[in-house]
Amino acid sequence: MEIRHQALNVLQIEDPAQKVVQTQRLWQLHATGASLDPEMQWDEPMGLPGRPQHPLLVPPAQVSRRSPFSPEGRAALLHAVAHIEFNAINLALDAVWRFAGMPAAYYTDWLRVAFEEAHHFELLADHLASYGHQYGDFVAHDGLWTMVMKTAHDITARMALVPRTLEARGLDATPPMQARLARAGDQRAVDILEVILRDEIGHVAIGNHWYRWLCEQQGLDPVSHYRRLAREHGAPRLRAPLNLAARKKAGFSTEDLASMTEE
Repeated sequence: MEIRHQALNVLQIEDPAQKVVQTQRLWQLHATGASLDPEMQWDEPMGLPGRPQHPLLVPPAQVSRRSPFSPEGRAALLHAVAHIEFNAINLALDAVWRFAGMPAAYYTDWLRVAFEEAHHFELLADHLASYGHQYGDFVAHDGLWTMVMKTAHDITARMALVPRTLEARGLDATPPMQARLARAGDQRAVDILEVILRDEIGHVAIGNHWYRWLCEQQGLDPVSHYRRLAREHGAPRLRAPLNLAARKKAGFSTEDLASMTEE
């Protein structure tokens, strides 16, 4: 089966462990030369993305703050990050199957992102188990996937507002989270977050690359077009403190950052 169609099939899997296995298999199939047709398109099936009945999804305001200074608080914090990584698997798979007509390198990039996000989820799920919990034990919100759906019919908006806006927030949030977990004595969580931060810089860089490529193809100014897309879709503005070193590694310019923060 064509690899983008397989990505759609994997996106529909509900069980997280099975989704991880099949996402990893998908990357291996692509690496060994599985058929890729950038021009194929399919009708969107009902019920995307496939996900388990739990966690219960609630509005962001109903997700309580998670202090790492108790075992239950650390478990809740790890669960929140695992939820982000599970959604990140889904958004990468969605970027592969949904958008036709892109260069082959685009699909390779997002299949690799899905593979790495699956690894992140696996690391977090294993560590969460050491606290006596599993994915689904705490409530979560659906902000990331909501933006995926808002940008379902505009690949330029998708690249602008999902990887380089919402996912990029993790570049800023991760070092302070690592510091709190270190103070709480969970070095394993600190190490897992270091792997995630390293990989996420690359993922955000992929979003930056393809956003700029798409703007160039359409004769759009990336900075002014970003401002329009952010207003249109209600994207959040950046909040200090920013991890400027990580953001620069991920390909943000000074002008990019100014456009994301100005009122």
